[in-house]
Amino acid sequence: MKTVRKPRWYFIPVRVLLVTFVITLLSFAICLLLGISGIAVVALLKGVHPDMRLAYREVAAPGAVIIAACVFTTMLVIEIKRFRQSRTLDGIARASR
Repeated sequence: MKTVRKPRWYFIPVRVLLVTFVITLLSFAICLLLGISGIAVVALLKGVHPDMRLAYREVAAPGAVIIAACVFTTMLVIEIKRFRQSRTLDGIARASR
């Protein structure tokens, strides 16, 4: 018989913050890549030297902040739903023994 651990509420913030941090880093990298590409293309078309500081300031940082807020909110909702479902299933399993 498989033993199921009782769900713990204090793992919710750990998982939410970990996933938010990882996805924020990935989104920052992708936004930075797109920002550098876009600035390089615009500078090439205009015939000027590209100012790569704009890729950080105007594209990557705001994009990562917006995505981090969305991921944090979404993960919080998902993890709370998961915890409540696990707690309910644990109660049903305990009652059926």
